[in-house]
Amino acid sequence: MERKTHIAVVSVPIVSHQIAISNFIKKLFHLHPNKFHITLIIPVLESLSNASKSITLSLSSLNVDTVVLPPINLPQETVPTLKLPLAMSLAMPLILDALNSITSTTKTSKLVAIVADYFAYEVFSFAKKLNILSYTFFPSSATVLSLCFHSKVLDETISGEFRDFQEPIKIPGCVPIQGTDLPSSFQDRTSESYNHFLLRSKGINLCDGILVNSFVELESKAVEAMNEGSINGSHPPVYMVGPIMQKNSDDNQNESQCLSWLNEQKPNSVVFVSFGSGGTISQNQMNELALGLELSSQKFLWVVREPNDIATANYFAVSKPNSLEQKDPLCFLPKGFIERTQKQGFLVSNWAPQVEILSHKAIGGFVTQCGWFSTLECVVNGVPIIAWPLFAEQKMVATILANGIKIAIRPKIDNVSGVVEKGEIVNVLKRLMEGDEGIEILQRMRILQDAASAAIEVDGSSIATISQLVTKWTNVKV
Repeated sequence: MERKTHIAVVSVPIVSHQIAISNFIKKLFHLHPNKFHITLIIPVLESLSNASKSITLSLSSLNVDTVVLPPINLPQETVPTLKLPLAMSLAMPLILDALNSITSTTKTSKLVAIVADYFAYEVFSFAKKLNILSYTFFPSSATVLSLCFHSKVLDETISGEFRDFQEPIKIPGCVPIQGTDLPSSFQDRTSESYNHFLLRSKGINLCDGILVNSFVELESKAVEAMNEGSINGSHPPVYMVGPIMQKNSDDNQNESQCLSWLNEQKPNSVVFVSFGSGGTISQNQMNELALGLELSSQKFLWVVREPNDIATANYFAVSKPNSLEQKDPLCFLPKGFIERTQKQGFLVSNWAPQVEILSHKAIGGFVTQCGWFSTLECVVNGVPIIAWPLFAEQKMVATILANGIKIAIRPKIDNVSGVVEKGEIVNVLKRLMEGDEGIEILQRMRILQDAASAAIEVDGSSIATISQLVTKWTNVKV
């Protein structure tokens, strides 16, 4: 029997990252069936969430083994920005055990490569010991990756906190970025989070290549800058393999009330409002957003979650059984708002089918936190953006979208209140949905939509790149 090429894929305990890397696995099997045996290794915090269980179930029909590691217990005092890097460091012995088990027990295939999430960079030393190839799966934009490559230079050439630096910071292939818009981990140079960022940026240089869920036409300048660095040997080759997206689900599409409501609306008339599965806004900000939506007179579909002063409050959330203590998020909205906007908008508690919503003809704009997955979904569906970043690298992505690619409008935060006030919300909604600026953004977005479609066609740039990787992997003698 011919031995198959075996790839180990290492994810992290964050659902959005798991979705991205599992969709890459599906794409690999779709394009090159019967060539691979894949083992997906998933570290866990507390317990495996229902969303993660759905991801593993979706892979069960493919030739994928899933190894769910024992839960990692973090100290209760661990700050949110350190949870993920600390969890992955603690998971490394478990991951090494899983890799050793693969190499010692598999007889029908041979492990030739590891593809690991950016936060799992420590596995690359294991790959060296096992004498196999290793690759980073980078879940954000190519421009953010360019920052990773350039972080050491910034660390050595700029003194003090980046947020206090008066001049815009220059990153190869990127529009100038204000220090305050660099990732959250870059905002305190004395913190462990900053040190971990530098360690990750250094660590990914140990791999044989970096897979980015983006496409050349979307971030051409960043790709050009990184290709130059790859040629001169300053960092590994970069492979643009996106956009790798979730497909529309066939489950109960016709039964979704919000989709039924969208069916009744005019084309390009509705603003979709959602801050991702992990993001939260404060009660004060929720009040301003509600009043801004109401005053704008724009049709809206809003995924409402319970407010929290910590923007990352839902990032590590584990699905738990319903309890009497859990409140409906709609009860936190301003008094009378639901009644006053019954004909103007549609409110959804906690979750909505985002993929299906963004592909609906009624959607004309998206108020988003600028998570990279949501950004790609906008591009693929040609939906203009109101960029409302909350944490991580989202402010940097918002700058890229608004100032670089120019497919987004970014609302201004009031210096006194610290929130986006209702008047500014009305302003950006009208600019996007009614003004000439919105028309120009839509035109640019439609061009990128066509480019995204072309990249994943048979002869497209991203498909050719994936095929290049497959040839490299399958040519390793097994």
